[in-house]
Amino acid sequence: MKRKDANNMNAVSSTLSDPIEIAQQLAQQFATTAAQRDKQGGNPKFERDLIRKSGLLSLSIAKQFGGQGADWKTIYKTIQTIAQVDSSLAHVYGFHHLLIATVQLFAQPEQYGAWFKQTAQAHLFWGNTLNPLDRRTTATKISEHEYVFHGDKSFCSGSIDSDILLCSGYNEAGKLLIGVIPTARKGVSFLGDWNNMGQRQTDSGTSHFEHVHIQQEELLLNPGPLSTPYSSLRPLIAQLIFVHLFLGVAEGAFEVAKQTIQTQKAWSTSLVENAVNDPFTQKHFAEFYVQLESVRLLANKAIEALQSAWNIGEELTAEQRGEVSIAVITAKIAATNTSLYITQNIFQVLGARATTAKLNLDRFWRNVRTQTLHDPVDYKYQEIGEWVLTGKVPNPGFYS
Repeated sequence: MKRKDANNMNAVSSTLSDPIEIAQQLAQQFATTAAQRDKQGGNPKFERDLIRKSGLLSLSIAKQFGGQGADWKTIYKTIQTIAQVDSSLAHVYGFHHLLIATVQLFAQPEQYGAWFKQTAQAHLFWGNTLNPLDRRTTATKISEHEYVFHGDKSFCSGSIDSDILLCSGYNEAGKLLIGVIPTARKGVSFLGDWNNMGQRQTDSGTSHFEHVHIQQEELLLNPGPLSTPYSSLRPLIAQLIFVHLFLGVAEGAFEVAKQTIQTQKAWSTSLVENAVNDPFTQKHFAEFYVQLESVRLLANKAIEALQSAWNIGEELTAEQRGEVSIAVITAKIAATNTSLYITQNIFQVLGARATTAKLNLDRFWRNVRTQTLHDPVDYKYQEIGEWVLTGKVPNPGFYS
């Protein structure tokens, strides 16, 4: 069965050129096993290989390096599409593009050009061992051109089964150093200890660096992290990945609920026979729809702001960057609230039958509940409120 599916995916990737159509084909395949794989947890190796074969990993790489040079709207749409059926795979796929953007923002073409060409040619998957808030990994300079990274990193999404890692460590002066290395480099290992209630196939556990040697030319130093308004677009790109992750999950839950309700009888206390004609059921679905439409509009507005800033490049001003941050944070708040509301309240309309373990519909809620805790939404409200009242935009940070 797996061999047949893989061959089918090769056919899809060779006959389709539209990335969104390719993402839809992937989503159809992922949907058949998503509920079962959520229960299993672990690494979705087979599904990740389908993403490799699809060609979507080169989507965010410029054409001059052999990639597709897609705009952000297309990239985010593919993430959203996959998230509708499998938010774990959408997560690691989205982070792949985030890490490529990180390298582009923190370095120069003469450094990252070779990495991007290799990625596009060999369909390489990038994994995350960056996590700058976890300071347990040290970066010790042992010669003029070489460092040693040693220690642990938590929340390393997509690290297992990756081909290239973005990693970080702090030197003796407390400076964050970020490097790009092959995942197979000697001294790199993964504990496989991710066992959370949601996002169960993101491999977001602990990575260990046992005296890993990293060359000077593998470090991203020009301009480096958050050193310019342009380089500080990185956390906003990440936040928009979460927006489309949450939106996709909410859309997926909404579609499952809509399809299911069309086959159900109304409650015994209702004055109608079929659930679709029940006025209270209709009210719930109207609320779901309005909230989804609101998030879609806010997400599109944020993408337009990000794309404009991305096109400006290194000439981007702090004021322009601040305008993007407000648009992104607004969408993040709306996506968080909507995804939690819909994934919880689909049970209100579907009833007790929807709680059967076979359907595993609670995975939609568990996934967004897990990922929305990535950084507290309360602080997003504070940032928006401060801007509304004082005009001050959020300061660039690793999560804003």
